[in-house]
Amino acid sequence: MSKEYKGIVKAWEATVRKSQGFTKKRSHTIFGTMMSATVAHADDEDPSSTTTATTTTQQQKEVLLPNGDFYTGQWLEGLPHGSGKYLWTDGCMYCGEWQKGKTTGKGRFTWPSGASYEGDFKVGYMDGIGTYTGSSGDTYKGCWVMNLKHGQGIQNYATGDCYDGEWKKGLQDGHGKYQWKSGTNYVGEWNGGIMNGNGVMNFEDGNRYDGNWEDGFPKGNGTYRWADGGYYVGVWSKGEAKERSGTYYTAGSQEAEEGSEWDQQELFLGESLSACKISVTEVASIYPSQKACYVPGSDAGSFKQMKAHSYDGNSSAADGRLSNYSMSSWEGSDSGVGGGFDGEGEESYYGYTNVNENLNKLRLQPAKKQGETISKGHKNYELMLNLQLGIRHSVGRPGPPLTSLDLKSSAFDPREKVWTKFPPEGSKYTVPHQSCEFRWKDYCPLVFRTLRKLFNVDPADYMISICGDDALRELSSPGKSGSFFYLTNDDRYMIKTMKKAEVKVLIRMLPAYYNHVRQFENTLVTKYFGLHCVKLTGPNQKKVRFIIMGNLFNTEYAIHRRFDLKGSSHGRITCKPESEIDASTTLKDLDLNYLFRLQRVWYQEFCRQVDRDCELLEQERVMDYSLLVGIHFRESFHRADIPTPPRTSDSDVVGGGAPRLSKAEIDKLVLDPSRWASIKLGMNMPARVEKTVRRDGETQLVGEPTGELYQVILTFGIIDILQDYDISKKLEHAYKSMQYDPTSISAVDPKQYSRRFRDFIFKVFVEES
Repeated sequence: MSKEYKGIVKAWEATVRKSQGFTKKRSHTIFGTMMSATVAHADDEDPSSTTTATTTTQQQKEVLLPNGDFYTGQWLEGLPHGSGKYLWTDGCMYCGEWQKGKTTGKGRFTWPSGASYEGDFKVGYMDGIGTYTGSSGDTYKGCWVMNLKHGQGIQNYATGDCYDGEWKKGLQDGHGKYQWKSGTNYVGEWNGGIMNGNGVMNFEDGNRYDGNWEDGFPKGNGTYRWADGGYYVGVWSKGEAKERSGTYYTAGSQEAEEGSEWDQQELFLGESLSACKISVTEVASIYPSQKACYVPGSDAGSFKQMKAHSYDGNSSAADGRLSNYSMSSWEGSDSGVGGGFDGEGEESYYGYTNVNENLNKLRLQPAKKQGETISKGHKNYELMLNLQLGIRHSVGRPGPPLTSLDLKSSAFDPREKVWTKFPPEGSKYTVPHQSCEFRWKDYCPLVFRTLRKLFNVDPADYMISICGDDALRELSSPGKSGSFFYLTNDDRYMIKTMKKAEVKVLIRMLPAYYNHVRQFENTLVTKYFGLHCVKLTGPNQKKVRFIIMGNLFNTEYAIHRRFDLKGSSHGRITCKPESEIDASTTLKDLDLNYLFRLQRVWYQEFCRQVDRDCELLEQERVMDYSLLVGIHFRESFHRADIPTPPRTSDSDVVGGGAPRLSKAEIDKLVLDPSRWASIKLGMNMPARVEKTVRRDGETQLVGEPTGELYQVILTFGIIDILQDYDISKKLEHAYKSMQYDPTSISAVDPKQYSRRFRDFIFKVFVEES
């Protein structure tokens, strides 16, 4: 190494130490282990020659960049590529594998505070298996997804505590064991970093609680055992005394001790439980995906970098800490997605920009608002008024506060329904109205009220959406079942008319459905919010039963293609010429010409959840359901629910007032940390799709991949889950089996249907390689 070069390096190191205030002395220079090579100063290179003399031969370089950064290692086409070390002026350093200017492969990233991460990287992100060592001494070793602990991992805290178990978006979530330094430990279920679900806490004094937990405290059924053998069995609650009950048993006794009482508050207020605090984890103030290499461009050099996002605005560059991921933008999120794009065609986490080069082959148009507004004079105008009056009455009716999600079996009784009469002049319980007289029925009102709470539906917002000044919209034609569909003006809820048989199926499966959606927050089955009936008075005595459910495609991303997938082939094709297919056309199995590529962790969760949901439906003897999939192709149109730059001409708006956004704007929206809470399994999921082609026509259900890739946002869920395998379906199966291949028809036994559905879905949804 030349004296001149050593002088430059020493001056550079002195500048970095001075700017960062390094406190740790280093026994050797940062670049002491670097290979000898010619130093190329970016300012001395001719920009034009840099552009024109590009070669595909990999070189070994040491480059001191104009902004003060330093890189040494393998270099290809003007970018770090291969093995190399990069040092930023703020003191951060990466040493490891590179791919086209991005940290990809095995590597080690260190922060000025002394913290480090060593393990797998993917396009700048900590992603895969790796170990983070904090400046205060705490460590995490395990799975990462896009800078976040996600999967199985072990966290050793600086306090001496340890957690070994499952993580989701940086928080304990799933099954895990937390060991306190004092000797107390908890083994059980977690949700969002809090003990939640079934679990056992073994206290340092030998006592033990085994039962249900909610928000970090015993709640529901549980047993507390003392070290001497005595135990207390009861229903636990930290709230009002009337919610608590239980019986105390002495050691070795099978009968309650007379005159002996024990108050649960002794545990809630005692030191044993109050001392069990979850330690705070150290989090870097800046992530590797937010760092980038300086690359001289053709115009006086340009800084190619990933957009850096500030996390909750509270990150501190001084000590690299955050308060245990206590960021409001993460609440309710299932995934963290960060870093990303530069608006000039940079690589993304989900692949390279050439996947978007194919977009011009797709003639995409944003879907216009579907349906006809039900205004005065419409044949169903009075029915809409009746529905809105009934909903307002049901939701606004005073009731006891919901203190628990545990419901008695009587709440699910088919006879649990409430009739209300609505005369035009009003009554003691109803308001005057301009519609005809009708009767209103609520089925299992407490169950659906609790479901709305479970799904985080605000009662006031619910009423405004359905009963506000804006009218409902009726879809242009009824579905195959003969049901009519209505959409609220804000697209949040869909109302479907139902047959009596469907109502019976839903009431029958309601207990299992309730327990399922309560247990699995990522369930893909339709969310139901209310089941009602309107009975018109007069000569016809017409009854209209309907269900209120969530609109799967209520998303800020315009849906460009939608598919209804069952896994059967007979009749599963859209009889429309290609020129008539638009964003509102629901395509079917034999129309599907894509494979859906999900990132590994999402794919694993997707497979688990599809299995769980299908097991529920199979158990309830339900069939004929389908997976409804909506695709939003990136670098296209987006709804106008965010601030956008002023438009300069009417050509900037296409169909329904949706503004055309640039790729950079779309990417910024997808990767904005404040919007990560909207990303969950089946909702607003960034992914890739690969175009497929069928070689054998309709005999080939899944096409062959072509290598043509697109970056997309996916929305999907399981719909139409109320078709019982009744006598009509059995007859349909028998009749069609004589004419067609029995395996190709939709009407089959629920067990066979579930198996075929899963086999097909797991072929068209694949893990991203």
